[in-house]
Amino acid sequence: MPHRRSLLALAAALPVAARAQNAPSDAPRWAPDRPVRAIVPFSPGGTTDVVARVLAEHASALLGQPVVVENRPGGAGGLVGVDAVAKSTPDGHTILIHSNAHAIAPALVARLPYDPIGDFAGVFHLGRIPQVLVVNPRLEVRDLAGLVAKLRAEPGRHHFASAGIGSAVHVAGEVFRAATRADIQPVHYRGGGPAMQAVITGEAIFTVDPIPSALGQIRGGSVRALAIAGPQRVASLPDVPTAAEAGQPDFRAEAWLVALAPARTPPAAIAALQAAFAGAQQRAAARLAELGVQPVPEIGTPAQIMAWLQEEMRSGVALLRAAGVQPE
Repeated sequence: MPHRRSLLALAAALPVAARAQNAPSDAPRWAPDRPVRAIVPFSPGGTTDVVARVLAEHASALLGQPVVVENRPGGAGGLVGVDAVAKSTPDGHTILIHSNAHAIAPALVARLPYDPIGDFAGVFHLGRIPQVLVVNPRLEVRDLAGLVAKLRAEPGRHHFASAGIGSAVHVAGEVFRAATRADIQPVHYRGGGPAMQAVITGEAIFTVDPIPSALGQIRGGSVRALAIAGPQRVASLPDVPTAAEAGQPDFRAEAWLVALAPARTPPAAIAALQAAFAGAQQRAAARLAELGVQPVPEIGTPAQIMAWLQEEMRSGVALLRAAGVQPE
């Protein structure tokens, strides 16, 4: 009976998936017969992990089998976990939940062990996540204009904290540098936590972190938020202006998360997983809004997801090439 109820719940979620993700209207006939592994190629506690766990809880109820988040960190851009999914059996029981790093990997690794497009199928766009620029609260600047003025008055004297070459935090810093023409260089730390700590201790003048990762430090007063690098303010930080409101409309940096399956996963399995994540997104809407996650219903079908991902790869690689990053 519990499994039958979960299938009925999944069927109820299908209209949501069809509206939100342009899915076919016919209900999928596939259902998992064991737990679904959702591999996150990063350590626990980061933005990707936090959002994956929020959605996995609700997707589990809809699928009738647990969606188990499995952290598989390692390698540039999460290479270890991504490769594990690419080489897994394409039967719907293994998916990848990944970030911008998937699109940037070709800029960092000369010979990837997988094809970031050809070895995957789109499942669900989990949403955009605006990033927030934060500084040490002891810094004398109070707003984004003040930070830009300071950097221009003191060229070459400061650096921003990156979470690693090619990370969303690094890319956001490069976007800031290009938008403001500030003479500032990155220092690459081993993850978002150490990068944030560098700002707290004053080693770095700023970092641009995804909101879920930065929220606790902002609310605790360890850092001061100056601007949201997205198109609109977020519910969890209502008093923090957007970069456009603060006079820097070209400073726009958003992380994103996407669910992918191995290539050749049956379409019925893709459709069922898509419906489950669409329903999970709806059920977790309040929590996701608090984290700053913004749904992207216009990128819906597997083909749309992969076309969008290819464009993200093109633009992300070009940005890092312009910043002098070369694959190793």
